[in-house]
Amino acid sequence: MKALPTSLSRRMALAALGLALTAGAVGCKDFLDVAPQGQLTEDQIRTDVAAAQRLVDGVYNVMYLGGFGPDIHGLQYVFLTDIASDDSDKGSSPQDYGPGLEVDNFTLNSTNGIVNNTWKGYFQGVNRANQALDKIPLSPASEVVKNRLIGEVRFLRGYFYFNLVRFFGGVPLLDRIPPASELNNPALQQRATAAEIYQLITEDFQFAVDNLPLKGATETGRATKGAAQAMLAKVYLYQKNYQKALELSNEIVQGRSGAYGLYKDYEDIWREKGANSEESIFEVQTGVNAACNNSAVNLYTVSQGPRAGGRGGWADLGFGFNTPTQQLADAYEPGDKRRAGTIIFITTERKGTVLWDGFRIPSKDSVENFRYSYKAYHSRLREKNCGNNDYLPKNIRVMRYAEVLLINAEAAFQTGNATAALTNVNRVRSRAGLPPLTTVTLASIWKERRVELALEHDRFFDLVRQESVQPGRIVPIFAAQGKTFVKGKHDLFPIPQEQIDLSGGRLQQNPGY
Repeated sequence: MKALPTSLSRRMALAALGLALTAGAVGCKDFLDVAPQGQLTEDQIRTDVAAAQRLVDGVYNVMYLGGFGPDIHGLQYVFLTDIASDDSDKGSSPQDYGPGLEVDNFTLNSTNGIVNNTWKGYFQGVNRANQALDKIPLSPASEVVKNRLIGEVRFLRGYFYFNLVRFFGGVPLLDRIPPASELNNPALQQRATAAEIYQLITEDFQFAVDNLPLKGATETGRATKGAAQAMLAKVYLYQKNYQKALELSNEIVQGRSGAYGLYKDYEDIWREKGANSEESIFEVQTGVNAACNNSAVNLYTVSQGPRAGGRGGWADLGFGFNTPTQQLADAYEPGDKRRAGTIIFITTERKGTVLWDGFRIPSKDSVENFRYSYKAYHSRLREKNCGNNDYLPKNIRVMRYAEVLLINAEAAFQTGNATAALTNVNRVRSRAGLPPLTTVTLASIWKERRVELALEHDRFFDLVRQESVQPGRIVPIFAAQGKTFVKGKHDLFPIPQEQIDLSGGRLQQNPGY
């Protein structure tokens, strides 16, 4: 029997689209705390119930991709979500990392390496998911167990495609491993429409809703019914299907999908003690293991750490990317606790800035930039790590209960229930230490989304979505920062030229590039 690598590193003819998989998928804490699996044969998959589970865990592992190679949640993901928005600038030193400066200033083109690595990373995720889906049905596990495993993988594939369609619009729709007879099929190297991609995303998340257990009935960190409902509600928000978004988010808000709630202290959500709390609906799991380089997202934390500059003279915390804008700092109301929980402020005073763990950052004359992301900070002093700053074990919060409340508020408002919208907005504001609003508008809901979810890798997508709801909004926002956003072009990133070339020209470029 031909061996099938657990790491799913087998290259396929579709590698022409940048879909080749990386080798060596291994695990981290909890259910991912496994050693490298080597080879699995089809016979093992057919006879060993645990073999199918290992295939699923290999799909979770792909979410660690980062650094300066194929990327799913690393620095390049940060560039296309936060730095491309009005919430943050490139940061670092002024001329550091030219491709990042192009993203920040909307001067990028199809040869930009960030978009190419993002394309490759996400399609590695899609391809790994498809290979797991191809083999799970061979397992001797019960149908309930197999459907749960398939549900987890389809949740992840839906998530990968949800980001892909928001980055690039229509992309190749790959929902299975093609037989050998189809490997040269041109249709596999052409773009589906965005509507077709959204249909696949909806089907994937719906299957997950129907087959995944509630939070608490499965291992911490695995996709759950509530996570699938939350992501599907968000997808429906993007499609302006507000009734569906309302119904799905109601399942969570009204307590039918597990025990969720707002974590008491906002600033602690992104610390080790806030990982997998009652607010967590889905987050990328990280942890400590001997190998170090396979238990966290490569460069996620260190790339956003405060950077020495000027006089220097201190052991800095990173590369200095993703610096919050003054406009973001000014967006918070007086007394909003979220401001201090989101932004590290560098002072000109000699005392410097003392972080929550006691680490002191010198005054501005020894530091590049005035502001940094507190949500990306991982303490070397009081939180676990394996001694390699490139792989600090920082869980990435993909979906939180607070966002579900705001999805529900927006969907309720858009379907005529301003009372429900006001209630949920005020729940979020109360945790932030703010007085309740007496009336709610779409603008106030969107403002609450901005300050609640700042630097959580959603703002650029949100701005584009809001522009589709309220045209004329996005261009002035960027113009106020001296940046030229061209509507109809910069709503999406360019299809990487390398991928167009590898497809033999079958992939068509986005407008304006």
